[in-house]
Amino acid sequence: MTTDSAPPRDATGGPVRRTVLRTALTGAAALGAGLAAAPATTAAPARHTPRRPATPDEALRELAAGNRRWRAYRERHPHEDPVIRRTLATGQHPFAVVLGCIDSRVPPELVFDQGLGDLMTVRTAGEVLDEAVLGSVAYGVLELAVPLVVVLGHQSCGAVRAAVEAEQSGDRLPAHMQYLVDRISPAIDHREEGDARVDATVSAHVRLVRSRLAAEPELAARVAAGRLAIVGARYELTTQAVHRVA
Repeated sequence: MTTDSAPPRDATGGPVRRTVLRTALTGAAALGAGLAAAPATTAAPARHTPRRPATPDEALRELAAGNRRWRAYRERHPHEDPVIRRTLATGQHPFAVVLGCIDSRVPPELVFDQGLGDLMTVRTAGEVLDEAVLGSVAYGVLELAVPLVVVLGHQSCGAVRAAVEAEQSGDRLPAHMQYLVDRISPAIDHREEGDARVDATVSAHVRLVRSRLAAEPELAARVAAGRLAIVGARYELTTQAVHRVA
């Protein structure tokens, strides 16, 4: 997997510092060809505390298995029983951070068939980054030792379409939505036209966000040590499949 070059930071952007993160949050409790192709793992019995995937590869395989269940309408809705709920009251050990879009059709816990305590999800329109998002991702990785970060885009993303259409028309969006458009615009794929441009930009923006996360020094150090993987993926509404964005 190649590492994309990091895009310029926005005016408020800067490296996420662990010391700042600790202060702000004190007291808060190889992917191969694609996610859909990875082998399944054995689910832990509901009566026992589930085994947490401890490596990037294990985490990827678990997400792939969950997405296969979702696509086959064989969801398990794991880790919701009373024992797990009581256990989670005293701590959490999620195995992946998923940065996704706010779109109501793409809830990560459902499309990956995961349960309580499994995923830390961060959702913004068009999976746009800002300091709060960077800090949230870093908290999962640096404080909870999460081994996997997935940037999850999706087919027919309204935020991406808005960015493409705003560039073409020259219009500014109302309220704070222009901020989203400004963050997505650098990823617009001008090689395509119409709906194809929107679709290509969905994948291009996933790559852009992934590369920005991979450029954060403390995250990059964990990637280099093999303790963390940061991958891009997208969810297809028409097939319910999640696949790798190379």
